Amino acid sequence: MSAPFGSDRITLDIQLEPVSTTLELQEIRQGLTDRPRRLLSKYFYDKRGSALFEEITRLPEYYPTRTEQALLREVAEEISRRTGAEELVELGAGAATKTRVLLDAMQSSGNLRLYVPFDVSETEVRRVATELTCEYPDLLVHGIVADFVHHLGTIPPGQPRLVILLGSTIGNFTPAESSALLSRISRQMAPGDYLLLGADLIKDAEVIERAYNDAQGVTAEFNKNILRVVNQVAKADFDPDLYEHLALYNGDRERIEMYLVARRAHQVAARNLDLTLEIGDGEALRTEISCKYHRPGIEAMLTASGFRVADWYTDAEQLFALALARRI
Repeated sequence: MSAPFGSDRITLDIQLEPVSTTLELQEIRQGLTDRPRRLLSKYFYDKRGSALFEEITRLPEYYPTRTEQALLREVAEEISRRTGAEELVELGAGAATKTRVLLDAMQSSGNLRLYVPFDVSETEVRRVATELTCEYPDLLVHGIVADFVHHLGTIPPGQPRLVILLGSTIGNFTPAESSALLSRISRQMAPGDYLLLGADLIKDAEVIERAYNDAQGVTAEFNKNILRVVNQVAKADFDPDLYEHLALYNGDRERIEMYLVARRAHQVAARNLDLTLEIGDGEALRTEISCKYHRPGIEAMLTASGFRVADWYTDAEQLFALALARRI
């Protein structure tokens, strides 16, 4: 549905709440009854979770955000010139911290017209829309509050456009899920549109693990916050204090795996799921995966999904990469 907003340059589309809640309950039930148990990482992000993640991005151990930001500063003007995009569509926009670099470049080239932030957090979409229409006097914003995995069809038609999926968000899906998502994104784009994809690269395991086990314990709090979100959605009674944060690198699968490990056996009731769980002592609940990539793997996924890789940008230490791909 479309929601009224304070500026005539802002449109806000919100996925209908009953539909979203039904889908969420199905996803949570499936994950909690799987073996091993798991939750989708999107459930980190209520207001508190979004704030904690923004704090994580500023931690010294967490290299992905600052590396990607530095890359964007280096290549934004080239990307704007090369794509000729007038519209910027951001999947998983969050606080849109890195987005301004691209918006600045598009404005400098005289092309900037529309920004489409797509995110599950209505608070973030509203805040970003308000801030950016103040910062860019001629910018139109069409905010979408929904889950881009399920609701890509809500993106309004238009072109020429640049779609961005940054922050190694693609890594939160298995390889098969990533390929399917990229194919769905491709089908929403017109031939000649561009995709900019952020990918965390395979590197020394110690460097990767340190990024998910910061000394201040912010990531641990972020991890436990997923239980608070599930409690709210599923009317469950998870006690976050009964769990310890664990993040480790699985070299065989080339990914970080993040868990919450039960300190002792206990029972959890989820009233909205009509479900009672018997959690064992030391049982691990998986809350996130973050796949790491080599260039050939990313290029193969993009090619199979209807894109042609136009360029590949990475930092001197080969920590992180941006792949620019053209929709065929």
